Amino acid sequence: MRKVISQIMVSLDGFIEGSNQELDWHVVNEEYFKYTEGLLSSVDTILFGRKTYQHMVDFWPTPIAAEKFPVIAEKMNQLSKVVFSKMLESVDWKDTRLINADISDAISELKQQDGMDMVILASSDLVFSLTEHKLIDEYHIIVNPVILGSGKPFFKELDQRIHLTLHKTKEFRSGNILLCYRPAEH
Repeated sequence: MRKVISQIMVSLDGFIEGSNQELDWHVVNEEYFKYTEGLLSSVDTILFGRKTYQHMVDFWPTPIAAEKFPVIAEKMNQLSKVVFSKMLESVDWKDTRLINADISDAISELKQQDGMDMVILASSDLVFSLTEHKLIDEYHIIVNPVILGSGKPFFKELDQRIHLTLHKTKEFRSGNILLCYRPAEH
């Protein structure tokens, strides 16, 4: 069965964006890009919520992305993409399809299909929904060495506790720490 991997950057105090939706605190460099290339090589599908999709489609298909980040841009543009949204009426990024049906049913169906694993890049609302339905198989959380003090938290209030098991870690020279967790029942 295919796994669903959530990959997201957080501040040390657990925020995914600042109080004005800023992301300028993300520590990204060559080492981070190598990690991202490896992650994208291990999957065949990228899953997005609406907001993240709109952000990504505005950048990755552009000549600037291809020039600055050729390997990642190629993978972002070549991999299959699925957008979960009830607000969008269409999507126009190559190899992208829109699903506006029940998210948990759609993910369960995607997990049963043949193929490599799937990754959710950011899309915290999608991750939250899938976490509630116990459909995330791995959480790849990159903790950045910054305390924001306020902003959008990674997780809202869950109805239940989700116990996790640490699967692996990676320390980046930048001070970022990758924490890979799996739900304890997996």
